[in-house]
Amino acid sequence: MTEKVVVLGAGYAGAGAVQRLEDELEHADAELTWISEHNYHLVLHEAHRVIRDPSVEDDITIPVGDIASPSTDFVQARVEAVDTDDQTVELDGDEPVDYDYLLVALGSQTAYYGIPGMEENALTLKGLDDAREIHEQVKQAASQASRNDPAQVVIGGAGLSGIQSAGEVAEFRDEHRAPIDIYLVEALEEIMPGQDSELQGTVRRHLEEADVEILTDDPITEATEDAIEFDEGDPLDYDVFVWTGGITGQDALDDCNLDNEHNRVTCESDFQTSDEHVFAIGDSAIVDQGDDPAPPTAQAAWQAAEVAGQNIARAINDQPLKTWTYDDKGTLVSVGETAVAHDVDMIPIRTFNSYPARFLKKATAARWIADVSSLPRALKAWDSL
Repeated sequence: MTEKVVVLGAGYAGAGAVQRLEDELEHADAELTWISEHNYHLVLHEAHRVIRDPSVEDDITIPVGDIASPSTDFVQARVEAVDTDDQTVELDGDEPVDYDYLLVALGSQTAYYGIPGMEENALTLKGLDDAREIHEQVKQAASQASRNDPAQVVIGGAGLSGIQSAGEVAEFRDEHRAPIDIYLVEALEEIMPGQDSELQGTVRRHLEEADVEILTDDPITEATEDAIEFDEGDPLDYDVFVWTGGITGQDALDDCNLDNEHNRVTCESDFQTSDEHVFAIGDSAIVDQGDDPAPPTAQAAWQAAEVAGQNIARAINDQPLKTWTYDDKGTLVSVGETAVAHDVDMIPIRTFNSYPARFLKKATAARWIADVSSLPRALKAWDSL
């Protein structure tokens, strides 16, 4: 009997898992179907580059045909729902797709935490269209501003996405000599909450050198059309407001009969969910790793995809599943044209910046592009990374 294996999503987790599944199922009686709303894979941790220069998008998007083999059936459609009872995936404007084994790798969407006006008024950075929209709004705001009345660009949330977005807006400002004031807002006491203080301090210094004003320890309580309100401080007017403050699961998993937290499917360290025929990885999942789940990062998704692909093949063959342990290989964060590296494997200096960190961050992105597509494509993309 032919086993129908379906992968949902074309992010790091989905793209990596498809390639691994193709290898694992090459000689099996199985059909592999890959479903994604977009017909390309976006190197998401470089999407902030588009905020400064939209022309780089060709270098950070990889057509699915360059990732999957012709034997994999690709369906471009938005996933509307997953029915675990009937083992079908409901699609927007297309016929449902049946599965015997399903890998959920749909990624996440932005969490607004019930803050009034946030969803209606804030821009987000979860995809290519988002990055283009931020670019256009920053460009338009700058064109209408003056030195005496600069445009106000506010980035909410000082994690990796918020910091890197602020850095790109600063580079846009400097390259175009645009009258822009940039604010990075964080509800907690320090940027990059939960990270090592040495990393926090180094990144903060680079942001301040880029003339990004950092506001911490005061949560946003409301977002209106032209200002954000704080719990304690005075309101902050804005021309462009970008919210990067958190993630939640996709709406497609709203009524899915799988154990989950905020639509992120909970699973064991072998990626099997509460349904033995459904596996989950990447931002779609909360993967058990003992005290803390695996982080929702590109690095974790990249690693997980390899083992998840193997485990679906093992499940088909009634073999024991492998457990996965996340291996933190360090943190790389860019602030415009500079970068900071921290706790990187096999490098004795704990935190470093400048050219070595920037080179390492570019090399990491290029390696992923080479692994998932080809070395020539990675080399072509180098200058955009």
